[in-house]
Formats: sequence, structure tokens, C-alpha cells
Amino acid sequence: MATFRVRSKADYLAAIPLANGRARTGTKINDFTRNASFVLLIENVRKPLYLLEFKALLWYNYLIKMIRKLTYMDNKDAYISHLENTIQDLQNQISNLTEIVLLLRKEKFGASSEKTPKNEIEGQLSLFNEAELEADACVPEPIVKDVKGYKRVNKKTTREELIKDLPIREIPCTLSDEDQFCIQCGTQLKVIGTTIVREELEYIPARLQIVRYAQAAYECPKCKHTDHPYIVKADTPTSLMNHSLASPSSVAHVMYQKYVNSIPLYRQEKDWEQIGIELSRATMANWVMKCSNDYLTPVRMHLQKKLLERDVVHCDETPVQVLKEEGKKPQTKSYMWLYRTGNDGKEPIILYDYQPSRSGDNAVTFLKNFKGYVHSDGYAGYNKLSGITRCGCWAHLRRKFVEAIPTKKSKDSSLTTAEIGRDYCNQLFKIEEGLKNLSSEERFCKRLELEKPVLEAFWCWIDQLNYLKGSALGKAVIYAKNQKPYMENYLLDGRCSISNNVAENAIRPFTVGRKNWLFADTPKGATASAAVYSIVETAKANGLNVYTYLEYLLLYMPDTDWQNDPELLEDLMPWSEAVQCECK
Repeated sequence: MATFRVRSKADYLAAIPLANGRARTGTKINDFTRNASFVLLIENVRKPLYLLEFKALLWYNYLIKMIRKLTYMDNKDAYISHLENTIQDLQNQISNLTEIVLLLRKEKFGASSEKTPKNEIEGQLSLFNEAELEADACVPEPIVKDVKGYKRVNKKTTREELIKDLPIREIPCTLSDEDQFCIQCGTQLKVIGTTIVREELEYIPARLQIVRYAQAAYECPKCKHTDHPYIVKADTPTSLMNHSLASPSSVAHVMYQKYVNSIPLYRQEKDWEQIGIELSRATMANWVMKCSNDYLTPVRMHLQKKLLERDVVHCDETPVQVLKEEGKKPQTKSYMWLYRTGNDGKEPIILYDYQPSRSGDNAVTFLKNFKGYVHSDGYAGYNKLSGITRCGCWAHLRRKFVEAIPTKKSKDSSLTTAEIGRDYCNQLFKIEEGLKNLSSEERFCKRLELEKPVLEAFWCWIDQLNYLKGSALGKAVIYAKNQKPYMENYLLDGRCSISNNVAENAIRPFTVGRKNWLFADTPKGATASAAVYSIVETAKANGLNVYTYLEYLLLYMPDTDWQNDPELLEDLMPWSEAVQCECK
């Protein structure tokens, strides 16, 4: 009889390698199970179980394989997503860098004017008829009304107005003595009239002369031989500087050349040499600093007192390099701060204040006890001011939208987002132009009527914008949102301005001069320059001849007892009747 061989469980499982390097070991069949009487029974029961376990192991391997595949797919999707985000970030960086390059090229090679072209101004009102704005009920339509206001007439200056204040030297054109006889009868001719044939502008070069003060001494001849002789000397004007050639006219000329014409001292040194005297730049620097500290600083401090009594002040600041600032490297920045009264119908005052830093504490110190409206740009240092109402600058915001306008744009394309923002600002300035000749009370009412709807539409439009972070447009939108608490404060008082342009215009002469003389040597020199610039720019704003006013102050200040009676300085203010009469 043939031997019946039973297929064991191990035979089923031996050829199946498990996933993850695992092994399956079967249990040994004992001797009892090999008994032939029970083989068929055991085989019939166990064989399906062995087969089931075999299939389970196959499924286990299959599932492990699928899990690995799914894990790989998940990692692949995450990697693809990571690459897509990286590509988007790089594209944003490229867009921002391209925008920066175009902006720099525009600044270097493009027009510096921020004025909107005429053809764009004519079509500007279409901004307020955009279909997108009409379809969105959230965005109110800005109300644009014509404001009857003053229309500027560009009058050409006539010759009479140009030369009305100049002295006249008349040259008579007459016949020679031998020609003053009639060629027909020989009778002597008589003058019957003169005709002005032409007028010429003559330049008289500067010339120098020494002014020598000769002090007379008197004595009584009768008391001369007594024990008490009487001798008296005549009074002499007080000198600007002891043992110096400095005079009011020469010092005023040096100041005028540097602070009005922006001519540095080393170039003035050559000019003085050309007209006959070797006057060193060190000497001129001493003149400026000494006379500024002794005579102009008291006037400037009195002007500051007057400025703090007003209700509206404009502020700005610009860097200046001071070489010998204690505790600082020569390359570090110091700052010249500017404070100007508003256009409130009173006498304008423009003051410069040198400080070694840009900290807002400088403005706090200067404007101590000031209560009113402070106009400024978006610099956060002004947030330190307390007890004031801060007003933002729409010109700064408009400039940021202008910078965000693409340089290359087809003529037929629709308005860009930056152009829409610029046009909102243009609309406000257009309304302001029509209100400038109204009284402050009328201007206050008209602003609420005409500008408030435009402002509401603008802020609603800003809130709906999507922008690229870091882009020029993004910077403009973020600036607008950050400055929103201050941008509408000009509506609170008709004396306030929509922009801080008056401060920027007032600080511009300093920035022009800085390009020529580049830096100040010491803090004392920078402080002296601040005092002179204050006098010069305030004189300009009040319609004075700057050189004449400087000479006037240097002539009268040495003999003015302002230390004991500060109110004497009131007579030397640019708006005083005497100064207006002498220095126009």
C-alpha cells in the first residue's frame, strides 16, 4: 500500500515572504496527528484554514504595498504644493524687484513732476462712473460738484512792475554846442522836449570800502587847568564783534550768499579775493556763528513763542550730516526739523530746529504746551505728541499711488488700481482748489458737503482691494489704512490744510543748500544755521528783502536791550510796520 503524505501547514507558508522583512514559522505536528486514522479528518478541517491564512498573508503584503504607494503619493502632492508655493513666492519677488527697478528708472530718467497729464485729467471723472462701482452697492458714488472759486490768471510781469523799485540814472542825449544852430538861418536852437528812447538794466559790481569811526573827544578849555578838567567823548555805535572787521553789511552778505543763494564759504572765499580782500572761510564761519548766536537766535526764540500761540502748525524733518557730533560717527545722520504756521490768514512763521536724532521727543520738546492741529507726514514719531489733533497728508498718499502706476501701459487699457487711487486724490485736490479763497467757516461747511462723500467712497474702495504684499500698490494701500485715523481730521477746521505741502516747500531751501555745502562741521554750526535759515525763510514768507532784513537786524540788535525787555523784539519782527517800511 502506498504511503499517504500529508501536506503540512509549513508547506503552504514556506514560500510566502512577508512584507517588511518579517518571517512566519509554523508549529510542528506531533506524533499523534500522524496517525493514519486521524489524517483525513484533520486535513479536511485544517486545509481551509491553511488556505485562508495563506490568502491573508497575500493580502497583508498587498495592503503594505498600497500603503507605501499612498504615502508616496501624499508626499508627492505635498512636494508639488511646496514647489507651487515657492514658484508663487519667487514670482512675487520678481514682480516686486521689477517694480523697484522701474520706479528707480522712472526717478532717474522720467519726469519728476507728479502732475496728472491733461488728457488724463479730462477723462478722470470717468473713474466715478466705473461699472464695477455702480454694480457694488457697498461703494457709494462720489458726488462731484462744481465749486465757484477764484480762477488764477497768469499775468505777465510788466516792465514797469519789474523796475519800479530801482534807482534811475538818466543820460541826456543832446546836440553838441556847434550843432545847436539852425542850418537855414543860423539862429540858436531851443529845446522843445525830450523823449525816452529806451531803458537798460545796468549792473554795478560790488565794491569794498573801510568804514572808520572817528570818535571825537571834547574838553572844557576853562576847566582844563583846574583840578577837575571836564572831558567827554561822543557815543559810537556798538560793534558786532570786538576787534573784527565784521560789519552789518558784510556779515549780512555772507549769510545771504550761503543761506539764500546756497553758496558755501569756500566759494565765497574766492569771490572776496576777486574783489580785493583775502577773507578766509574760517573768518566767515566765525562771523556767522557769533552773530547768529548773539543777535539772530533771540529773534528766532521770539518767533517760536509766537508760533506756539497759533492753532495750526505744519511739521517736517530732513537729514543733515554733522561731522563732529559727540558720541556719533561722522557718517551718521542728524536731523533738521521744520515747524511752520498754517495758512490761517496771519503772518507766516517758519522755524528750523537742529537735533542730533529723529526721535519724536524732539517734536514734543519744541511744541511743549502747544494745543491745536499738527500737520505731518506718516512718520510715527509724531504719535508721541499729546493734547493735539494730528492731520495727515493727502499729497503723500497721492505720491504713493503715483509711484505704483506702471511705467509701460497701453493707451487703450483701462485704469489701473493705482491710477484709480491717484484720481480719488486728484478729485479732493480739485475741490480744494475751488475753496481756497473762502473764509475758514465757509470752507469748513463746503468740505463736509463736497469732500465727505468722496472720502467715504475712497475708504470703501480701499477696504475691498486685493494687493501683492511688498508691492508699491501694497505699500500705498497699507499707508492709507495706517493713516486713516488722521487723514480726515482736516475736515474738523477750515483753517487746516488737506496736505503738508507748505512744510515741504518751506524745508526745500535747506535741502537745496545741503547739496552745495554737504555737511555741518559741528553741532554749534548746525544750530547757528538753523537760526539763520529761520530768519531767512520767515523774511521771505513775509515779503521782505532778505539781505536788507539781515542787515537791519545786525544793525539794531547790538543796541537793543532785549534781555531786560523782551518785548522790544516785537519791533524787529518781519511783520512790524517799521521793518515792512525799511526792508521791502
